[in-house]
Amino acid sequence: MVGPFLRGFGYLLTGFRLLPHPQVRTFVVIPFLINAGLFSIGIWWAWGAFEGLIQSLVAWLPDWLDWLSWLLWPLFVVAQLIVVFYTFTLVANLVAAPFNGTLAERVEDLVGPNRQRPPQRPLWAEAAIAPLVELKKLGYFIAWTLPLLLLFFIPPLNLAAPFVWAAFTAWMLALQYMDYPMGNHRLPFKEQRKVLAEKRWLGLGFGAGVLAMTLVPVLNFLAMPTAVVGATVLFVNEFPRFGRQGD
Repeated sequence: MVGPFLRGFGYLLTGFRLLPHPQVRTFVVIPFLINAGLFSIGIWWAWGAFEGLIQSLVAWLPDWLDWLSWLLWPLFVVAQLIVVFYTFTLVANLVAAPFNGTLAERVEDLVGPNRQRPPQRPLWAEAAIAPLVELKKLGYFIAWTLPLLLLFFIPPLNLAAPFVWAAFTAWMLALQYMDYPMGNHRLPFKEQRKVLAEKRWLGLGFGAGVLAMTLVPVLNFLAMPTAVVGATVLFVNEFPRFGRQGD
């Protein structure tokens, strides 16, 4: 139990070490730059809108309350930093979703050059399919979330509820990122759950690593590509039967 868990956690570290590789970094940098560009435009727009609001407020306020404008600007900057911190990773997942399948293919070619898989989909097809796959995962998440939340209100089960919730989150993160290499082999989401359940503790260890990385400021910006790369290496090493000729 402990051994597979730690091995799964180690695959996230492997993913992090592979990020600078020439076959990998392009699919890390491009989504990051797109995301950064979107946030830059949003911040620029919010800054201009807030500046106009401050000017209107100063014109309306009596002179002895002009100091309020100097108070509101720092509050606005802090609010922007909080919004960026909590939403950057979420938006990054949406922006990078079409790229992640291709990233997983590049990593699989790198660590398992002799493996076979179905023909690659074009990027536009990945962009069309990705939202549907995400909806299936969201439905699975919601179906389990509601009963698990009830544990928090049932004594004495509520004492174990935080640990159960953390384990479920780790499992969902493992499914989230294993979907990219498994999806490249045309495994539907239901089949993916069965395959990963064969090595449940390995998956939980990997998901726990992803969860830990998402909670560390700055590192959380790299959590998504690291998890995609790590999940692909895990898939290649732990489930070699899916790369054989004719599978």
